[in-house]
Amino acid sequence: MSPQPLIRIGARGSKLSLAQTRTMQRAIAVALGADPDEAEAVAPLVVITTTGDRIQDRRLLEVGGKALFTKEIEEALADGRIDCAVHSMKDVPAVLPDGLCIAAIPKREDPRDALIAAAHLGEIGGIADLPQGSRLGTASLRRQAQALHIRPDLQVLMMRGNVDTRLAKLAAGEADAILLANAGLNRLGFDVPRALLDPIAAPPAPGQGALAIETRAADRDQPWVAALRCLETTVAVAAERGALFALEGSCRTAMGAHATIAGGRLKLVIEALTPDGKRRFRREGECAAEESEAWDMGLALGRDVRAEGGDLLEL
Repeated sequence: MSPQPLIRIGARGSKLSLAQTRTMQRAIAVALGADPDEAEAVAPLVVITTTGDRIQDRRLLEVGGKALFTKEIEEALADGRIDCAVHSMKDVPAVLPDGLCIAAIPKREDPRDALIAAAHLGEIGGIADLPQGSRLGTASLRRQAQALHIRPDLQVLMMRGNVDTRLAKLAAGEADAILLANAGLNRLGFDVPRALLDPIAAPPAPGQGALAIETRAADRDQPWVAALRCLETTVAVAAERGALFALEGSCRTAMGAHATIAGGRLKLVIEALTPDGKRRFRREGECAAEESEAWDMGLALGRDVRAEGGDLLEL
């Protein structure tokens, strides 16, 4: 029997990145025909520290955007030091480097944002329930704008760091509440009280809750890659990233998108807000649940929002 091909997987070193990458590592091992318990032998992890991991005291928009979470990993992929990378899809820029592609998108986790309040506030049902003038911690321009749109009295504090770091800052009294991706809490197994935001009223980041398996373009159709794909998630994410592309989505644009599929139809809602949350521009659409149609509709809705919001949408 011929030996299994070695697939080296690049990932960031954060707890969340390693947790979700190890899940994919086992799936890749199975796709290669190996025992998942022997995953490290056929699909070893290569931990790569990114610029985004090193810089923790500033917003990403101040130092180059979310590409700082993928740049070094993509360089290793292009150079042949790794064979694929596992990213949180919401961290993947709208445009990829030449020669690389998103080859697979596995089944999505919960895409919603979670509001976690400090213990002294008790049970909070959502942003509207926070006490007057509460301090809300987030490093996301989108979350900031959406929160201020609902509650302009809130004090939004810049809070970066891994999930456990932000939870520790909340417990230490540095904020009254924080906003995190519910998918990250679930993947890390954090059992903390939380209020989940309505993804239609407050659309999450495009692709939030989904993972992206990035490869060299030449490897897109490898059998082990195809085995990782979830068609429904791929179609939904195509719609959301179409809007991202049209809005030139970056950490300097407060935009969200959420797609759902039922009965062979895809529904998409997107929005972009001014950074202070005072103005919001929304569009909704529906199309057949096909990847190319989903992308085209997201692109069209995103262009409509861009045309209406214009320069107001840039920080």
